[in-house]
Amino acid sequence: MRKLLTGAALALVAQGASAGEIKLGMTTWVGYGEIFLAQELGYFKEGGLTVDPQIIEEASMTMAGVASGELQGTAATIDEIMKYRTPDMCFKAVYALDDSHGGDGILAGEDVKTIADLKGKDVGMNEGSVSQFWFNILLKQAGMTEKDVNIVNMTADDAAAAFMAGQIPVAVTWEPHLTLAKEKKVGHVLVSSDTTPGLIVDVIALRCDTIKDHPEDVKALVAGLYKAHEYLLANQDKAYEIMAKGVGGWLSDPKDFAASAAGVQFYGKERNAEFFKDGATGESGKLVAMGSEIWGGLGKLHMDVKYDDLVDTSFLAQ
Repeated sequence: MRKLLTGAALALVAQGASAGEIKLGMTTWVGYGEIFLAQELGYFKEGGLTVDPQIIEEASMTMAGVASGELQGTAATIDEIMKYRTPDMCFKAVYALDDSHGGDGILAGEDVKTIADLKGKDVGMNEGSVSQFWFNILLKQAGMTEKDVNIVNMTADDAAAAFMAGQIPVAVTWEPHLTLAKEKKVGHVLVSSDTTPGLIVDVIALRCDTIKDHPEDVKALVAGLYKAHEYLLANQDKAYEIMAKGVGGWLSDPKDFAASAAGVQFYGKERNAEFFKDGATGESGKLVAMGSEIWGGLGKLHMDVKYDDLVDTSFLAQ
């Protein structure tokens, strides 16, 4: 879902951050647009906060920055951050940004009609990423496991390219590759995340010491995102222009950004309240439990991650 830091940019991150500043690592993903929108419109500054988004395409590099304190947090899927939580590396999700509603999908040949038809086939997929998490949910729903297919480990971009070139029969990937495959009439989208709402959810997770030592900064972060979401609802075209410029990369054109935005649901105050309602027994809690089951079963967790280990909703009620 989703330019590595070098030279001066890496040096800037390495300086760390003081009170009134939050540095966030994230990939190039449409769902993170509201962070840049709030920044550009000055909504964070209204609360005395400077947010510094850093585009880092490799999750392990981002989490290394979080672990060292060079970054105060990350924007990533909730299942993704679970794999990095340890007793000594404490961070918690404080805000939900979006969920994928068609932005992720499986490309397959026309002969593949159902998930069951994948049995015995090579599947290009980024192991350890949200693609693997989501794919395992789909397999489970079909009464299957990864043992029923042959996983070929590659990035989502490479998987899409290999599928388009006829090198692999199936690819778990995301936009813009799903649209490109449709335009070029190569295979079809077997299933996309619009059929599984609420399973691929991006959150902002912050270091526990940042939450504890700088609560006013976290409050300003959430308040700024609330305002950005309201602006988006009232000024969509202008918001997309600002968000496209901020996120950049393949989403730098507002038209491309708008097309990709159709595949996500941006969260705001109301949706955050709904998503986190009822805690461990609610929607977000069930997703954390699912992450524990899948990643734990694949040996990807460093600890038994409970809901309260991963989520802090205390800043949402404002």
